[in-house]
Amino acid sequence: MDLYMMNCELLATCSALGYSEGGTYHKEPDCLESVKDLIRYLRHEDESRDVRRQLGAAQILQSDLLPILTQHRQDKPLFDAVIRLMVNLTQPALLCFGSVPKDPSVRHHFLQVLSYLQAYKEAFASEKAFGVLSETLYELLQLGWEDRQEEDNLLIERILLLVRNILHVPANLEQEKRIDDDASIHDRLLWAIHLSGMDDLLLFLSSSSAEQQWSLHVLEIVSLMFRDQNPEQLAGVGQGHLAQERSTDVAELEVLRQREVAEKRARALQRGNRHSRFGGSYIVQGLKSIGERDVVFHKGLHNLQNYSSDLGKQPRRVPKRRQAAQELSVHRRSVLNVRLFLRDFCSEFLENCYNPLMGAVKDHLLRERAQQHDETYYMWAMAFFMAFNRAAAFRPGLVSETLSVRTFHFVEQNLTNYYEMMLTDRKEAASWARRMHLALKAYQELLATVNEMDACPDEAVRESSRIIKNNIFYMMEYRELFLALFRKFDERYHPRSFLRDLVETTHLFLKMLERFCRSRGNLMVQNKRKKRKKKKKVQDQGVAFSQSPGELEAMWPALAEQLLQCAQDPELSVDPVVPFDAASEVPVEEQRVEAMVRIQECLMAGQAPQALALLRSAREVWPDGNVFGSPVISPGEEMQLLKQILSAPLPRQQEPVEGDAEEEEEEEEEEELQVVQVSEKEFKFLDYLKRFASSTIVRAYMLLLRSYRQNSAHTNHCIAKMLHRLAHDLGMEALLYQLSLFCLFSQLLSDPAAAAYKELVTFAKYILGKFFALAAVNQKVFVELLFWKNTAVVREMTQGYGSLDSGSSSHRVPGWSPEEEAQLQELYLAHKDVEGQDVVETILAHLKVVPRTRKQVIHHLVRMGLADSVKEFQKRKGTQIVLWTEDQELELQRLFEEFRDSDDVLGHIMKNITAKRSRARVVDKLLALGLVSERRQLYKKRRKKLAPSCMNGEESPRDSWQEDPEEEDEHLPEGESEDEESEEDLPEGQGQGSSSLSAENLGQSLRQEGLSAPLLWLQSSLIRAANDREEDGCSQAIPLVPLTEENEEAMENEQFQHLLRKLGIRPPSSGQETFWRIPAKLSSTQLRRVAASLSQQENEEEREEEPEPDPGVPGEQGSSEDQAEALRALLSARKRKAGLGPTEEEATREEEWNSAPKKRQLLDSDEEDDDEGKRQAVSGTPRIHRKKRFQIEDEDEDD
Repeated sequence: MDLYMMNCELLATCSALGYSEGGTYHKEPDCLESVKDLIRYLRHEDESRDVRRQLGAAQILQSDLLPILTQHRQDKPLFDAVIRLMVNLTQPALLCFGSVPKDPSVRHHFLQVLSYLQAYKEAFASEKAFGVLSETLYELLQLGWEDRQEEDNLLIERILLLVRNILHVPANLEQEKRIDDDASIHDRLLWAIHLSGMDDLLLFLSSSSAEQQWSLHVLEIVSLMFRDQNPEQLAGVGQGHLAQERSTDVAELEVLRQREVAEKRARALQRGNRHSRFGGSYIVQGLKSIGERDVVFHKGLHNLQNYSSDLGKQPRRVPKRRQAAQELSVHRRSVLNVRLFLRDFCSEFLENCYNPLMGAVKDHLLRERAQQHDETYYMWAMAFFMAFNRAAAFRPGLVSETLSVRTFHFVEQNLTNYYEMMLTDRKEAASWARRMHLALKAYQELLATVNEMDACPDEAVRESSRIIKNNIFYMMEYRELFLALFRKFDERYHPRSFLRDLVETTHLFLKMLERFCRSRGNLMVQNKRKKRKKKKKVQDQGVAFSQSPGELEAMWPALAEQLLQCAQDPELSVDPVVPFDAASEVPVEEQRVEAMVRIQECLMAGQAPQALALLRSAREVWPDGNVFGSPVISPGEEMQLLKQILSAPLPRQQEPVEGDAEEEEEEEEEEELQVVQVSEKEFKFLDYLKRFASSTIVRAYMLLLRSYRQNSAHTNHCIAKMLHRLAHDLGMEALLYQLSLFCLFSQLLSDPAAAAYKELVTFAKYILGKFFALAAVNQKVFVELLFWKNTAVVREMTQGYGSLDSGSSSHRVPGWSPEEEAQLQELYLAHKDVEGQDVVETILAHLKVVPRTRKQVIHHLVRMGLADSVKEFQKRKGTQIVLWTEDQELELQRLFEEFRDSDDVLGHIMKNITAKRSRARVVDKLLALGLVSERRQLYKKRRKKLAPSCMNGEESPRDSWQEDPEEEDEHLPEGESEDEESEEDLPEGQGQGSSSLSAENLGQSLRQEGLSAPLLWLQSSLIRAANDREEDGCSQAIPLVPLTEENEEAMENEQFQHLLRKLGIRPPSSGQETFWRIPAKLSSTQLRRVAASLSQQENEEEREEEPEPDPGVPGEQGSSEDQAEALRALLSARKRKAGLGPTEEEATREEEWNSAPKKRQLLDSDEEDDDEGKRQAVSGTPRIHRKKRFQIEDEDEDD
């Protein structure tokens, strides 16, 4: 960023700080205010961090702030303000932007800030700046707690944060281009810290018990100091180890020289003796090109071995989300004097600071007084300093704070947590993978330290190691950890270094476990297994009692005597008990049955007082319905109620039953429960090693083996040892027969520096020899090279294909012989059509040679083609009889002929038929036999309702309605109502005629009960729906929503609901709807006719009470207002007769009726012509009064 692009106010503020002249910085009078203004600007910068970028481009920290810090230290307010500004300017770029931005423009700003931070780090690499910070920190630490102010503590924290920020800046490797043993900027910074004495102050803060509040800051600074260092190499720094480093470098150079010589020799062989401009072209026989011809090769023969069909092709681009994770940490050797200083610092830190500092940090972590992810510094320090202690002069006492089973548990828990978070938080998966790597390194060093303790001459140390190993190997979580890490390894998030550390840690763990098993005769370990249990749901029917009814009857006299004693002597009564379980997931309202069962159990156990107390408590909790008796129940009634409870078949919750996996699938309404069973078993190392015989784990080892040239000798040894365990110890060489692995072996054997990898070369020759020996016997192994294999395939490859079926293991499914298949087919064909029995159960009863399960029989029937699907044999609820025998058909014909003239043919058949079947089956069979031609012939015939004047007390409409209210919807197998289907089959007029006939009688009965207003609301709703369908041209189901209390009560009336069904209105579906709905299939004409049927009876009564208008007066005939008022008056009179006074709502409606404007629409049931002149009769002819109904709609009325 150029300076001329700098903000004018910001530029003026920076100019007011001061100026430098001759190495001396002269501050301006308002320098302090300018520093505070810069802090204020940084506080209000935007998301692009413009202020920070402008200050970095102007180099304010190098040219102004550092001179003020070093030359004006005596000005305490200015010094404090400058420290605050420096801490803000040097904070990491990740904290400024939250994460590495993906947007190009924002990422450019991020890289700018990062470059300015690297310039700040280089400016701080001087003894003068750190000398001032060290002196200030030393003076503050000299103050006692009683003399130290809050400002002093803030200044201490800011100085530590400033040192942390400077050390946190990553190195720019491309710009520095430093090699090993060369001084980088980070090395110069560490050397300045050493010369200024800051390292001694850090050691003091780490060891002092009075300064534990700075422990996390100190640990973070120490971790950043040793960021690029290798603890083993750092521990070996000294005169005695220079020869070892030199020998290592010589070995690496020798490998490189051998490869270079081999490449020169290969290039020399490729050159011809003469000019090869006309080398010619060749045909490669047997290798087809794009067409049917052989490939034409246009190069020399010496290049033929490098021929590939991919030559000249564009390499396939790997998507970014699938690319392998990059290595972030780079180890390098610092200059010698820096390494010596760091070695001495580590030694002093271990001797005086490690145990107290790690204890304080662990306490902060457990008490949650640390920031998020601060445990990563704890695990880094554990891994680094324990490795340094192990490589230098191993003294277990120096790291005793972190050498315990609790530490193992802490690291294992964090490792598992990081793994789970990596799976759930996909956006931050790379960060969780890095934390996971730190935890793995800490776990590796813990194991290495315990392994080193076995070689210690001190008996107490060896005993401590034995105790730790005994606890670790006993717990199942520690043994399963490496298997889980290998199975879930993902190279998109885990770098190659993580896989290397995982392989080395697994090698160390297996070596320790194998040695521990050999030293012990038998090792008992913990075993956890998840067992599936089935929990039966509560059945509808009762459970059989352990006592018969006779025994229960014999028990009652003794119980009655106890109850009488409790009634006579209240002191014998038991205190009230709680009849429900408050901690249960079942709501209290649904625990009535459980309370009833508890009462019954108390009675069966002879505890009559407890049963009585439980009954009374349940009566108080559930008073509704008087299930446990009424509140004013007498003692005698209580005894009778308890007697009924004793003999009642109550449903009970069955205990969980453990069953076989195949039998569990056949049970109905079962819930799976997983219960972890903890047990002990004898540990066998080979059985544990078999868990690693997986293609997933072998694939991970092969991935690391690809970089055998970059791997250390120890890493290659760990890979070869694990593969040798699988191939030789387990005898599973075929698990490694994979083409990609063989290509890697070929590359290894042809490597010029193969002598440096003797162990890998020997193992490769061993595997190849085994492969060609097997290929001589089994030619199919060449095809098997293309696929990864499991243990079952390995066994078939080596022992012969089909050996799995002939295995003698108990868990193997026995095969089916030809004789058994013939018997199975014969039994199935003989019993598949037999009524009343399960064909699979019958087959199982006859198959006694080899025990089979139901699942095996069903699957083999499907495999043989005798059945189409497994679903054909699933057990269904209800009757399983599907086929009809000849006798059953004759019985059905006889019953039909017997009851064909009755009102309910189907009902009588269902009551008298021997083989109980559903109505749907019976109707289908009657249609198939031709006894009826259509389903409507089986509908129940309704009795015709007589007029009210002709009933004479024989049968009222209400009685006729109550005759069979539930059977009208049962005639159709599909559950459709009789009226709906009959309306579809009949013509439009007939279908509605029968409905209107019964609707008139029901409407009359409802008006006699005082439901005239709901009927009027129903009528208006139907007409409104008809109008809407005429206007919109489309129809859909319309809900009937009662908005008044009177309409709600009417909708709950059974007789009113019966009327709705007669009119074709659909009831709400269970669980999905709340209101009744006008079906979409009813047209506007049908809706008007249904509404007209409701008003016919009303108009007849209206004509009886009102005087007939004079035909000669046309005004009376057309006066719809007078008729509407008469109708309202009639409704009020009927309510008064029923004993109901006019409500306030009705009075208000009357006032609104008289005052507010109204809409009136006259609808003729016979004609819809609006010409009133055509409706009037000819003068002198007798006038026919047409039935009319009025829809009165008020603008402010809501139905």
